Amino acid sequence: MARRLETLVTGGTFFEGPRWHDGRWWVSDFYRHAVYTVTVDGTEERIMEVPAQPSGLGWLPDGSLLVVSMRDRRVLRREVDGRIAEHARLDTLAGGHCNDMVVDAQGRAWVGNFGFDLMSGADPEPASLLRVDPDGTVRAVAGELYFPNGAVITPDGRALIVGETFASRLTAFTIQDDGRLTDRRPWAQFGPTPAPGSRAEMARQLTVAPDGCCLDAEGCLWVADAMGGRCIRVAEGGEIVDQVTLPAGTGVFACMLGGEDGRTLLLCCAPDSSEKRRANTREASLMTCRVAVPHAGLP
Repeated sequence: MARRLETLVTGGTFFEGPRWHDGRWWVSDFYRHAVYTVTVDGTEERIMEVPAQPSGLGWLPDGSLLVVSMRDRRVLRREVDGRIAEHARLDTLAGGHCNDMVVDAQGRAWVGNFGFDLMSGADPEPASLLRVDPDGTVRAVAGELYFPNGAVITPDGRALIVGETFASRLTAFTIQDDGRLTDRRPWAQFGPTPAPGSRAEMARQLTVAPDGCCLDAEGCLWVADAMGGRCIRVAEGGEIVDQVTLPAGTGVFACMLGGEDGRTLLLCCAPDSSEKRRANTREASLMTCRVAVPHAGLP
């Protein structure tokens, strides 16, 4: 269906980790090195500086904000009173920059990482999904994932779905009571899994490059296609049932459902994801459109 795209914010460097929380949008901006809130009329407020580059966001049961600090592979915690502390160190288990995160109702944070030096042009290597418990303990809970990225938890808290950007796949797990992940299974496979090789070779084989994502009340996922300039709505099994296409030359790298009725789809947009080109420009934007089915699950 045709949709009217509206621009909420311009002038960012590279937006990621969008969330709807307490009546506002929350978003990381990589190269402004900060977390911002954005009101529904587009007013930005700088909430927290993250010198080593922020990404995934989530909240503990007590209201504290968790923020992935990408380059030093940490999770930071912003207390309700504004104090900042280190929540966990992931550097011994993460194979590259840490990226997106989903925090469950118990306060367990599930964090992805690149697995290789993406921005220097290294070849993709498999990575592990990490779990950070509320006390800061870190464990690798699933391995052999090609660029574990955006992730969601279903409303019943029993399943985690994570995008594998360089595998053209969404992978699901059952969450056991003790936090173990079991029953690994494809949730959606978009064409053949690329054969291991150089970054360029693998990228050419991608049908969809799943990036940030969110879940709706009909059990579908909205998924940013990092190399396709679109945000797709996907049913379990892989059927693309809807999509929002961006103007030529604009990419979308994360998305989130929110607003008071959960039916506003926020898109994190930029010309591309190159650190070299994005770090010193202000060409990123947040765009919105309306959809029929509201948000569900986490984040």
